[in-house]
Amino acid sequence: MGLIRNYFSFLVGTACGVYIAQNYEVPNIKKVVHSALFTAKVVEEKYRKPKSDKDDV
Repeated sequence: MGLIRNYFSFLVGTACGVYIAQNYEVPNIKKVVHSALFTAKVVEEKYRKPKSDKDDV
């Protein structure tokens, strides 16, 4: 009984996660993170200060 009591919230959370993943359109997190990082990289390159000749020395 102690094992079930200790892991009850984990088991309920897992069961709810499986139900939601099967019945609803959950976005692919890996794809969302990849697109966010790509967008951040593009914005960073767009607004980066241009290098001056003094920085090379």
